[in-house]
Amino acid sequence: MHPLSRAQVRNIDQRAINDFGLPGIVLMENAGRNAAAIIQSLLATLPPAGPTPIPILCGPGNNGGDGFVIARHLTNAGHRVICGLAADASRLHGDALTNYHVAAAMAIPIHSLLAGPDLDRLPQILAAAPLIIDALLGTGATGQPRPPCDQIIRAVNTARANSNTPATALVVAIDLPSGLDCDTGQPADPTIRADHTITFVAPKLGFEAPAAREYVGHVHVADIGAPAMLFSQQPPAP
Repeated sequence: MHPLSRAQVRNIDQRAINDFGLPGIVLMENAGRNAAAIIQSLLATLPPAGPTPIPILCGPGNNGGDGFVIARHLTNAGHRVICGLAADASRLHGDALTNYHVAAAMAIPIHSLLAGPDLDRLPQILAAAPLIIDALLGTGATGQPRPPCDQIIRAVNTARANSNTPATALVVAIDLPSGLDCDTGQPADPTIRADHTITFVAPKLGFEAPAAREYVGHVHVADIGAPAMLFSQQPPAP
């Protein structure tokens, strides 16, 4: 499976919606459900976490919407999760907003990470977590992460670096590590250092850059249900 650029992945999404009539929320559901299945397989390799929740860090875009889908499926599978939203809920829209409301209706804890005590407590929550899920910034993000995402990313990297054993504090990035440029593979300051990246449709072009290797970790490709012919029609990115 050859890597795709930001524009190519966006083209596949739009054609699946416009040409084949697949609603965007179906694509998001497939992405989140398949990512949750991979995360469950990773959790099965870790020591039992007991009551310690799995933090899912969500941004305001579709990447955050994927995070809320993952939260629902992990909760349904019996895992305890806690979501942190790195934006005001009023910024959510479309499919991401729908999945936010579903998670809230399920009484999944969703805490604002804009400022205040929840953001202040984040390092302690991350330090105790068996696995951390990064759903902050997606393929459309460019440039330096802005507050509070920059502070959250640094907190995640600190928790990972301070892990007592290699089997704890796994960091899983959704689609790509937040802060990494999808096309160039150049990391911003800061960028999530992931142990695993669950990317959708195909590997991203930037993953092949030497600078990206220490950030993406092991890459898993998850299906979103878009017709396979849409991928085959995408030429290898230059």
